[in-house]
Amino acid sequence: MKRLLLVHVLTLWALVSHAQDYSISGYIKDASNGETLIGATVLIQGTSKGVVTNVYGFYSLTLPADTYQMEVRYIGYDNTTQMVDLTQGNQRIDVELSSGGQELEEVVVSADAADANVTDMQMSSNKLDIETITKIPSFLGEADVIRSLQLVPGVSTVGEGASGFNVRGGSVGQNMVLLDEAPVYNSSHLLGFFSVFNPDAVKDVNLIKGGIPARYGGRIASVLDIRMKEGNNKEFHGQGGIGTIFSRLALEGPIVKDKASFVIAGRRSYIDVLARPFTDVFDGGAALNFYDLTAKANYNINDNNRVFVSGYLGRDNFKFDEQQGFNWGNKTATIRWNHIFGDRLFANFTAFFSDYDYLLSFGEDADDQFDWNSRIRTYDFKPEFSFFLNPNNELAFGGEIAVQQFDPANATIVSEGQSQNISLDPKYAFETALYLSNNQKIGKSLQVEYGIRYSNYSLVGPGQAYFYGDTLAGKRKPLEEVKEYNKGEIIQNYDNFEPRLSAKYLINSQNSIKASYNKTTQYIHLISNTTASNPLDVWTPSSNNIKPQIGHQVAIGWFRNLGPENNYELSIESYYRKTKNQIDYIDGAELLINEEIEGDLLNGDGRAYGLELMLKKNTGRLSGWVSYTLARTELQVDGINRGEWYATRYDQLHNFKIAAFYDVTRRVTVSANFTFLSGTPTTYPNSKYVIQGSYVVPHNNNDERNNVRIPNYHRLDLGATIELGKLVKQKKFHSELVISVYNVYSRRNPFSIYFTQSDTKPQAGSLAETQARQVSIVGSFVPSISYNFRF
Repeated sequence: MKRLLLVHVLTLWALVSHAQDYSISGYIKDASNGETLIGATVLIQGTSKGVVTNVYGFYSLTLPADTYQMEVRYIGYDNTTQMVDLTQGNQRIDVELSSGGQELEEVVVSADAADANVTDMQMSSNKLDIETITKIPSFLGEADVIRSLQLVPGVSTVGEGASGFNVRGGSVGQNMVLLDEAPVYNSSHLLGFFSVFNPDAVKDVNLIKGGIPARYGGRIASVLDIRMKEGNNKEFHGQGGIGTIFSRLALEGPIVKDKASFVIAGRRSYIDVLARPFTDVFDGGAALNFYDLTAKANYNINDNNRVFVSGYLGRDNFKFDEQQGFNWGNKTATIRWNHIFGDRLFANFTAFFSDYDYLLSFGEDADDQFDWNSRIRTYDFKPEFSFFLNPNNELAFGGEIAVQQFDPANATIVSEGQSQNISLDPKYAFETALYLSNNQKIGKSLQVEYGIRYSNYSLVGPGQAYFYGDTLAGKRKPLEEVKEYNKGEIIQNYDNFEPRLSAKYLINSQNSIKASYNKTTQYIHLISNTTASNPLDVWTPSSNNIKPQIGHQVAIGWFRNLGPENNYELSIESYYRKTKNQIDYIDGAELLINEEIEGDLLNGDGRAYGLELMLKKNTGRLSGWVSYTLARTELQVDGINRGEWYATRYDQLHNFKIAAFYDVTRRVTVSANFTFLSGTPTTYPNSKYVIQGSYVVPHNNNDERNNVRIPNYHRLDLGATIELGKLVKQKKFHSELVISVYNVYSRRNPFSIYFTQSDTKPQAGSLAETQARQVSIVGSFVPSISYNFRF
């Protein structure tokens, strides 16, 4: 802590020492709607000086007193230049960029500058703009953020219908998913076929797989940072669509022109509504639907102050009748205040709330019923600062204070009218963090970003702590003592220093080498032993028995731009991840409504390593990308697989993907994507017991885990977007048809394969037969058509 204080003192001294210099600062915005532009490039012509706007569209550049020609660039927009006179002191210059004339003639698959692949500091990251996401062929023709990200290297899933995604060998629970800073604990609708993020309300999507900056913490695999639109502050607009499975509508416009705006977007599925006239399945209170509502408003108080309020509400409902079913949902709320201190210090203060809950009910009637619900709540405050020290140094520092509440089970059993409460006590945790980093340019070729994050986590009372004795590896631990703790009393405390380092060496204008290292810590754990993550999985905090997960990752890559106008991007990255205290389970572990669950948990080490290649064509009538990942992901847990390394359920050796877009005419775009994945591991018995010649008991006689692989996965999707043109009377009204075919050649990709005993009773003297059965979530081609509009 003393070192951090010393750095802050030195920073203030540096501010004074550069008082003879002056600053250009301001926001870069879209001239048509007032939306700030993230990652716009501000350059000083004739020099190597430049800066990129932050996630709020703000920039600041400090230079000696002189007159300069400033240029602002953002792909898809017309470049703009203007003279800046710093001999008169600091200058506040907000710039509005107009959309470029070529925007209607080509698909753009990157929102970054044309040379960003080489010149940007960040490596191991993927950004997709909404225009690209909406053109990717998708399930039932609905654009989706998460499924689009699964087309980039290093990102995978265990199969169709699986919630979440896996990044560089990490589990679903090791991804930090943020919506306007607030964490989303389950990002899936409809058991993984759609995500909770409405594309009509999304402004920026950035997935960070490695070289994670110090401002991010809490997960060890990746960060998915999603920023919502701010709303058009110049005029009212709307957009929406009517699809095969759900419809959507988004509205945005000024509250006070050029000062305040809003955006609100909603979706609702209607499978049950459309099917009700044709089947009696939905009689008696049955339901199958999801909905979500996303909203945001902002207000420019003055040049130096801006406030934002945003929120999300969504839910999935699967009801078999009025008494039975399950549902889950997320709620988030975020309040942010941007303040500019002087011309070099930008501050953002964020307070947010996040709530994820799920419910399960079944039973014949009120006299025989089981009800269970669980949730995780987070309250958080984050002050963050960016100090533009000089053209070669940008400091970032800040902190975080979070309070978490875990409700593992509020459960009641009613049997023959007699009720029994089997709920588990809630758990409370308190997390704080401080971070400091510096993005420094050294000469014309070398740029480094180095920093450190300090995190502290406490499990606090009221509550109980369980203490277990030793036992054989892989066996349930015997409970020895239960200790009661009062409110606010610390049950267990952990703290960690998390260093971060990234470097970029610019070989020339078209080639660079990048490398990174980051240590990350994760204090909460997703408890799940299912084939794939599902909405009923349980989150639990680190405790006296569960240590925080620690992740180390190193990566190195070569980045090259090709073509006369940098139309092609090539990247080759290699990474190695090492993790500690990853959770696994004893055989027969009881994970739900078990107050002694920590006695059934095991922990071990993980490793993941791989090679990622990506070739992308950014502009032109034909655009898209090809990606390939060669990777391994393994665990080593004492008590499992004889203590030897074994492949995880989401280990995939080969991951090959193609996404392509072609502008047939100005109004017609066709698209395709192809996916090939190596089969994922699963555990099969290698022997069996036959009892009296009639009953078969499968057995794994050498305790192997994930000892075979299911067949490979591959799928082709096709799509077309047809613009229907403008109505004569309402020239601002545009509409289009989106036609898609998912799984074109009807591949029955296996989600899992299991064994059952044959239904036929064996004849006397004959052995019982067993059969292999395959589960395929989608076993045929799925055509769809959607109608989209905007006005």
